[in-house]
Amino acid sequence: METENLSYSHHPPYKVGVPPKQKLWKEFSTTLKETFFSDDPLRTFKDQSGSRKFILGIQAVFPILEWGRSYNLAKFKGDLIAGLTIASLCIPQDIGYAKLANLAPQYGLYSSFVPPLVYAFMGSSRDIAIGPVAVVSLLLGTLLQNEIDPVKNPFEYRRLAFTATFFAGVTQATLGILRLGFLIDFLSHAAIVGFMAGAAITIALQQLKGFLGIKKFTKNTDIISVMQSVFGSAHHGWNMPTILIGATFLVFLLLAKYIGKKKKKLFWIAAIAPLISVILSTFFVYITHADKKGVQIVKHIEKGINRPSVDEIYFTGDYLLKGVKIGIVAGMVALTEAVAIGRTFAAMKDYQIDGNKEMIALGAMNIAGSMTSCYVATGSFSRSAVNFMAGCQTAVSNIVMSIVILLTLLFITPLFEYTPNAILSSIIISAVLGLIDYEAAILIWKIDKFDFIACMGAFFGVVFISVEMGLLIAVSISFAKLLLQVTRPRTALLGKIPGSNVYRNIQQYPEATKVPGVLIIRVDSAIYFSNSNYIRERLLRWLTDEDEQLKADGLPQIQFLIVEMSPVTDIDTSGIHALEELEKGLQKRSVQLVLANPGPIVMDKLHASKLTNVIGEDKIFLTVADAVQTFSPKFAEEV
Repeated sequence: METENLSYSHHPPYKVGVPPKQKLWKEFSTTLKETFFSDDPLRTFKDQSGSRKFILGIQAVFPILEWGRSYNLAKFKGDLIAGLTIASLCIPQDIGYAKLANLAPQYGLYSSFVPPLVYAFMGSSRDIAIGPVAVVSLLLGTLLQNEIDPVKNPFEYRRLAFTATFFAGVTQATLGILRLGFLIDFLSHAAIVGFMAGAAITIALQQLKGFLGIKKFTKNTDIISVMQSVFGSAHHGWNMPTILIGATFLVFLLLAKYIGKKKKKLFWIAAIAPLISVILSTFFVYITHADKKGVQIVKHIEKGINRPSVDEIYFTGDYLLKGVKIGIVAGMVALTEAVAIGRTFAAMKDYQIDGNKEMIALGAMNIAGSMTSCYVATGSFSRSAVNFMAGCQTAVSNIVMSIVILLTLLFITPLFEYTPNAILSSIIISAVLGLIDYEAAILIWKIDKFDFIACMGAFFGVVFISVEMGLLIAVSISFAKLLLQVTRPRTALLGKIPGSNVYRNIQQYPEATKVPGVLIIRVDSAIYFSNSNYIRERLLRWLTDEDEQLKADGLPQIQFLIVEMSPVTDIDTSGIHALEELEKGLQKRSVQLVLANPGPIVMDKLHASKLTNVIGEDKIFLTVADAVQTFSPKFAEEV
């Protein structure tokens, strides 16, 4: 090692290269491509004939035409079993979720018929199961009832729901077409964990109305209003037969879920448990006439397939803008959930999904759904997990599920007339408990305290205020974290690792040695207008603190400030100006500014601005070791 260090010391510093000047258009097009076309979606079209390009274009819009050519009986067997399994789970869930959205039960079933069919033809995920989900249903129901009372004006309420669904689809498809999918990444994982957990508790609390048989219940979703409503009706509003039905089947559902989780081969028990619960509870209510003893039942579910609803969508009038606003919010939440689910299962099966294609598929299915009496549908985690474990091979499992829903709408809906509301509440409670991921919250606390604040902010916002406020808090904290990291980047004091030419953070490596008369600082961020003044001030503060410490110890003052610029990926005009100001400030202190390892983009801009002339070409080095070798050769050889 000593020989290597010694030989290194005799070599002159390697000159930092200046990249060749790029043409403006080429530079702009490269940046544009990396921003919007980082996955190179047109790669497969290269060197293809016109007819082949047309076929590839059709397959890009409808992936089923590509994988459908290799579809066989063995795959169909897996899809058939998976489709039947998720259908048994989704029928009772859909009826319950429709109630969360303040819609009649059949609209939940409608939303598991048309959207999954559209997705099967256009989606790229093999495992995602499409339909209504608890969080989006609650969010939609809450936002819609803020505008229209679903009890007093059910027709207008339904029209606004279809309008919101239409614009949710438009939002999703537009993001996909314009390749703006990266926007959903602004909602951090921590914020999503908190939001989902808060929404799960809110949904479970809302189910106490059906679970306890309460007739007069608050329209607010916050925990305080719900608890006041629950305990305020304890003496005269609770119905014991309803509580008995709800509690019995909730225990059964949770037990089935536990068995399915412990023994993966028995996953089907958890999958069919909701349908078994509906059948048994409906039969019990029918033979005991429990509905005459105060047990609230579903009553009539409209028979038949989805009716066209294009003429019910608000394209003009006062409710148009409200529908757009609600649709954008619901669409973004639905999109975030679906893309996260799709990526999770794609990673488990080792295949790729195209996020932008997924957005277009989800958007198209919701636009089609809004025109066929459906409300916002998306990927369901619980259903997708069952679909995965049931052995689905392709999106055909969604088609099988849709066919089962179709048969249910045509022939079976009258049988749900005596289904107690309590069993639907129990099914929803057991389903949403899985959204509370306390292990993820603990991990977030261990890894990043600021992320934990975002998680808890979203959680408490949903639970104590409202779903939309929780969502706003989640987004706000995510943005605040991003802004904080951009405007207040980290800097680190570097020292030399003994026996090497490597310079590292002294806080991480306490054994690292400082260079006498030299202060080495690493800037861990690009230098932009948002942080340039802070970085300049922070570097000067490092220098002041170090000089004060040296003065107190009776040691020589700092003569060279070396700025390690490896992490500085870019710099703008404000950053250049900040470096100029830093150079002037250092001159007054008789300290020389030295730059180490500026990247190609930074080096190009330093030359373009003539800042290299101000600092001096002889003070820009490839490495920190080169700079130290030049300005403190004795130290470089000794340590």
